[in-house]
Amino acid sequence: MVRLVGAWVLVNGLLLAPSWIVAGVFDTPFAWLSVEATVLVGAMALLPARPWARVLAWVVGGAVVLLAMALVANLVFEQSLGRALDLSLDLYLLDAVYRLAVGNLGRTITWLAIVGAVGVGTACVAGLGWLLSPLRGDSVEEGWFTPARVGSGFVVVGIVLGVAGFGLPSVVARAPAPALAFVYRQSLEFGARREERATFFADLQNEPALPAPPALLGRLEGRAVVLAYVESYGMAALDDPQFASVVRPLLDSAQGRLDAAGIHQVTGSFVSPTLGGQSWYAHGTMLSGLWLENQLRYELLLTSERETLVDDFRRAGYRTATVMPAITTPWPEAVRIGYDEVHTAQSMPYAGPPLYWVTMPDQFTWSFMGALLRDATGPVFIEAGMVSSHAPWTPIVPLVEWDDVGDGSVFEAQRMEGDPPEEAWWDVDILRSGYAHSLAYSLESMLQFTERYLDERTLLIVAGDHQAAPWVTGSSSPNVPVHVMARDAALLEPFEELGFVRGAFPDASQAVHRMDEFRTWFVGAYSGSEAPQR
Repeated sequence: MVRLVGAWVLVNGLLLAPSWIVAGVFDTPFAWLSVEATVLVGAMALLPARPWARVLAWVVGGAVVLLAMALVANLVFEQSLGRALDLSLDLYLLDAVYRLAVGNLGRTITWLAIVGAVGVGTACVAGLGWLLSPLRGDSVEEGWFTPARVGSGFVVVGIVLGVAGFGLPSVVARAPAPALAFVYRQSLEFGARREERATFFADLQNEPALPAPPALLGRLEGRAVVLAYVESYGMAALDDPQFASVVRPLLDSAQGRLDAAGIHQVTGSFVSPTLGGQSWYAHGTMLSGLWLENQLRYELLLTSERETLVDDFRRAGYRTATVMPAITTPWPEAVRIGYDEVHTAQSMPYAGPPLYWVTMPDQFTWSFMGALLRDATGPVFIEAGMVSSHAPWTPIVPLVEWDDVGDGSVFEAQRMEGDPPEEAWWDVDILRSGYAHSLAYSLESMLQFTERYLDERTLLIVAGDHQAAPWVTGSSSPNVPVHVMARDAALLEPFEELGFVRGAFPDASQAVHRMDEFRTWFVGAYSGSEAPQR
């Protein structure tokens, strides 16, 4: 009897812990009781004391632990990416999670955490294997509370509580079945991915009709175009009172500075295909004109012959480049997309300190990009990603004189400033404060770059890639701000026709366009009047 109760407590706790973290143990009358735990423990108690039954107990224990791990991962996905875990697509993120942990916590703490998690999981499997194993005949309790009777009671109670409430929801709340719900949802996702593959193949074949040279992008008249993304810059930065109290005054004052410098600005917003992370979905969506909301779509794009905005610029006579300081490993995707120049953390001439996960501060990246623009001998298109506003938003380095940026060694003094990530991750108040101030740093870097480097021959488009994690912002909005700047006001007219407004803030009454609309619209808006050709 004691072993049965112990088995139920452990299985029940493993399966329900994620929901307790979010909703609390007593959120509903039966929130503390898992249907699966009750039925499973009861069913195992009915098995005979045979070797195969003991092996099954260990297999079941391992399966319960794996399910518990998947439920915890699902909780993390919901709170950080605003969506549920999809086992058919998301296992590749294990490497990204590991690199993120190493960048924030260091290799030693990361491996200690991994070893600790493996140790706890192994102990739980061992404990369940023993607790769920049928008792030998000579050790079975006599009397009314035999394993068979208690097990039968568990099964009956579990089934009753599992179905109760379907017909009488106002009388009794149903007991949760988190494992069954998770497995059922994963099966639906797997089926949906098979259908989505066929649908996306059809989308790939539907190439937009674009003008041919010399009309292609002819309205730009050879001007340089920079498409830059500010990490985690979502509309919450302008709408949430705490964030807005830091970000809005900066943008307000910046507009006056830009006006004084003779720089025109319009602002709008786009809908990003991702939330909380996975920035490459937003980048790929903007370039391809296809909605890339998951890894399947992204990989299908890469394995297809679909052209992108990079190809459009190249056909128009531009040299294309990408500047991605967050990329620290080999990046074959850049070869597929076809940039003429690829600049990542490994190839950029940065000699300063890494700032936990952030490989280099935005000011260095903007300075590096300014040199690319200055040294360009012809029209150039640059796609870039800024990473200083990436979680956990520490440290926030001060801006230095641009002439002093050099190789970045000037930032050495800021290597260990701010709250250590291992402390910041556990305090949402620290994260929220760091998020607002890191965005202010990123936007100020962008504005100072604009004042210093933006000439008559450059169009600068700066977009947020996605909203930050919902558990930090409290927002699940996919909308991101987009700022467009140029010294020639005529260059901004197409964006105004799209619904962008002059100044640093989007007009909430204007329609919000999705990122997958950008490529076709941009090429059409900035091309000549010749008839489109396939």
